[in-house]
Amino acid sequence: MEHNNILMIEDDPAIREGVRILLEGEGYHVEEAENGRMGLEKLTENTHLVILDIMMPGISGIRTCEEIRKVSNVPVLFLTAKEQESDKVIGLTAGGDDYLVKPFSYAELLARVKALLRRRNVYDKAAQEEKSNLPEWLKKGDIRICTIQNSVFVRGEEVNLTELEYRLLLLFMEYPQKIFSARNLYESAWEEPFDLGSANTVMVHIRRLRKKVEEDAQNPKLIETVWGKGYRLGR
Repeated sequence: MEHNNILMIEDDPAIREGVRILLEGEGYHVEEAENGRMGLEKLTENTHLVILDIMMPGISGIRTCEEIRKVSNVPVLFLTAKEQESDKVIGLTAGGDDYLVKPFSYAELLARVKALLRRRNVYDKAAQEEKSNLPEWLKKGDIRICTIQNSVFVRGEEVNLTELEYRLLLLFMEYPQKIFSARNLYESAWEEPFDLGSANTVMVHIRRLRKKVEEDAQNPKLIETVWGKGYRLGR
């Protein structure tokens, strides 16, 4: 197994210990932090996944994730005691990649962790393979992607995208005439089966992407919604 470093940010010591024992038993290295501030201090470029509790004293998990996104695109798995769909949307909008509602089974947690790390590792390998098949630059309107460096420039300014945001934008740029349904995007970018909550997950990530690349995210021109069908690159 490739050595993966996981940062667990959780104020409940019993949950931290249980998760650490579980993940270390699977061969992962786990770093613990009892609050958001400590977690931000322990985050490094060698952190491959962050497991982050939303409800913590001091800096909330949402705020912690927003701070993480200023410096890193590491996958973030939220742990939340809230089941409302609006709370899940808030977490994803803040930059989270997935969420797990407490109480959760260790089997479900392990499955989510493996899926996020697999997606990251597969993406890294696929990106290297695809580079030989893609031109060095993809250009459309105000958007330019350097496929060698995985860098994105909009109106001449470099923008920092998460892995999923980059994968979504790359799909649009590779197939500029195609209308992608939510199912198309989810199964291509997430590489997981589409289910009832997947359309909402796609919508939130498209919203995040628009905030980074559009001049006016409320009136998108670069990534258009085709009502009843899905999304496409602006013409």
